[in-house]
Amino acid sequence: MGILIKRALFLLLCLLLVFSFFPRASQAAEPEVSAQSAVLIDQLSGRVLFDHNSREKLPIASITKVMTAILAIESGKLNKTFTVSPEALRTEGSSIYLKAGEKIKLKDLVYGLMLRSGNDASRAIAEAVAGSEPGFVLMMNEKAHELGMTNSHFTNPNGLENPNHYSTAYDMALLMRYAMGNAEFRKVVGTKLHRVSATNKEGIRVWKNKNKMLRLYKYATGGKTGFTKKARRTLISTASKNNLDLIAVTLNDGDDWKDHQGMFEWAFAHFRPVQVARKGKLKAKVNTFYQGHLFIHHSITLPLSKDEQKSIRKKLILLKPKKENNWKPATPAGRLNITLDQQRLSSIPVFYQPEKKQKKGFWSRFNGFLHAIITGEESR
Repeated sequence: MGILIKRALFLLLCLLLVFSFFPRASQAAEPEVSAQSAVLIDQLSGRVLFDHNSREKLPIASITKVMTAILAIESGKLNKTFTVSPEALRTEGSSIYLKAGEKIKLKDLVYGLMLRSGNDASRAIAEAVAGSEPGFVLMMNEKAHELGMTNSHFTNPNGLENPNHYSTAYDMALLMRYAMGNAEFRKVVGTKLHRVSATNKEGIRVWKNKNKMLRLYKYATGGKTGFTKKARRTLISTASKNNLDLIAVTLNDGDDWKDHQGMFEWAFAHFRPVQVARKGKLKAKVNTFYQGHLFIHHSITLPLSKDEQKSIRKKLILLKPKKENNWKPATPAGRLNITLDQQRLSSIPVFYQPEKKQKKGFWSRFNGFLHAIITGEESR
């Protein structure tokens, strides 16, 4: 019996040692994907939740049209009618079968672009918004630079193959995060069916969204598909559940529908949105000069696992007060950094607000006046 007990204790000790070496893996193994490149981010904070080779420059095919769509929406011309040029019809690839000389609203061109991936629509949009395709491509690259898409370059508004037309999964996630901040864009990509009124060249059209995620996955909210022989299958999709909004991007993925659902399910199971800093007055142990005078203008909410919630750290960095009369700190006076395992997840400015002097009302001033007359002392 003594030998059996010793063996059992030895085996138990071995198991404890094994699990102590792999605590995170046993709790939340990351999803497996077939993609050459993939990323999953939180829409609100931009935090990367899953990454697989997401910074590699690759051809992106028709998910390019996310950039085309948001620029068209931001142009402010959605309800204007434009005439389709003969050049637009010569664009190769997928088509919504526009007619030369057809008069159609820019809004309907955007729906045709995003739901049916019309390359003829992409050229018509470029000409409507910028006057020409080269001019529109310039706008695309300027927007990419503005959004911090440092590993992207566009040569056309549709994603047709070109050695100088490329992006990364991470950059396209940045773009989608920006675009999803626009209510009109969210409406377009979340539409399953769009009806187009008759034009001078064509009767009523009804377009069904090619993005199968909207039908396959109940939490899906939008996205864009893509395919060329070189890029293979590319996909951007978005999903929302329990106040968590996610964006997934895969490049060169033969099993993208399954992979996107797998990434979403993994994230929804292991993360939840947690408010780590509340908008308004900041409570912290600081120099007496700052005590009670620090504010942040925005709350910070991050997707965190249960383990991460215990390990989150806040660090307040402030300008050192100067020993000068009437000295006031610059605006902002510092920053609040949120870190996890020494990695910064978020950083926002902290502002100093001096104590406001209360304005005296009429009766307060009148009583002070009487007090001064009777006592000869100035009321304070």
